[in-house]
Amino acid sequence: MLQYIVQRLLLMVITLIAVSIVSFVVIELPPGDYLTAYTATLAASGDSVDQAQLEALKHRFGLDLPLYQRYFKWIWGVLHGDFGYSFGWNKPVSELIWERVGLTFLISFTALIFTWILGFVIGVYSAVRQYSIGDYIFTAFSFIGLGIPDFLLALVLLWVGYRYFDTNVGGLFSREFQTEPWSWAKFVDMLKHLWVPLIILGIGGTAGLIRVMRANLLDELRKPYVETARAKGVSETKLLLKYPVRIALNPFVSTAGWALPGLINGATIISIVLSLPTTGPLLLNALLVQDMYLAASFILILSALTVIGTLLSDIMLAWLDPRIRYQ
Repeated sequence: MLQYIVQRLLLMVITLIAVSIVSFVVIELPPGDYLTAYTATLAASGDSVDQAQLEALKHRFGLDLPLYQRYFKWIWGVLHGDFGYSFGWNKPVSELIWERVGLTFLISFTALIFTWILGFVIGVYSAVRQYSIGDYIFTAFSFIGLGIPDFLLALVLLWVGYRYFDTNVGGLFSREFQTEPWSWAKFVDMLKHLWVPLIILGIGGTAGLIRVMRANLLDELRKPYVETARAKGVSETKLLLKYPVRIALNPFVSTAGWALPGLINGATIISIVLSLPTTGPLLLNALLVQDMYLAASFILILSALTVIGTLLSDIMLAWLDPRIRYQ
């Protein structure tokens, strides 16, 4: 196991270097750069920027340097904790990212725990009580949850809030708390708004995990070792939790690597629809205006979290399932 972890760590470094190069180059592929988009925006509003000012901005942002020099300058700064400077926000990238990470993590982590707990409990119940009334109800809920897009559910909740309750269920704060510093009142106000993204993010994920847990557990319950354990007098609860449930948990653990970057990235479309101050819309806007240092830093962070999460999920999978060995 130790040798496997060391090998994976070395591959992780190589992977992240490759990701940083590819992401930086891909962001540069569209014609023009940030100043091109900036000039087009000014022209659309009737303003103009003279050539001398453009040259000064190019020099300031380092856009007059060759691509490889800009990359090495950026990656050298990343190794020292400096992710560069955001052109659009006129702020250091690290400041922009970390000020939104907390709220994004809170929303995503709460939705993840909500999804895993409900998916596990309902999935086990549906498998143990197969073809019961409860199983049919939860199966119908699963299909509906998987069939409704998250953004559509968000739009429906926004409409219901306006139509029947005359209130805006979007955002994380009431209007009077949006620009206020953190306080207990602002924290309580955030909790009052948190249930909306929690439900929207949780329904689809819970529905999917219910189906996966039910199918895997049913498959395990039909295997010969379960009948053998019953024949030896093992109680149903002990038999269920010690063997079939443990092995059926593999999808939960194996997908944990994807959940880790999701805690930071959040659901971009839902965040846009609900006006949530998370990192997803920030990354989308950076890609649209070619704010290359901000976009490349986001992609690098998410890639690093994906690689780390995948390694952790592989290690937990070997601990959870005795059939898995890394040699």
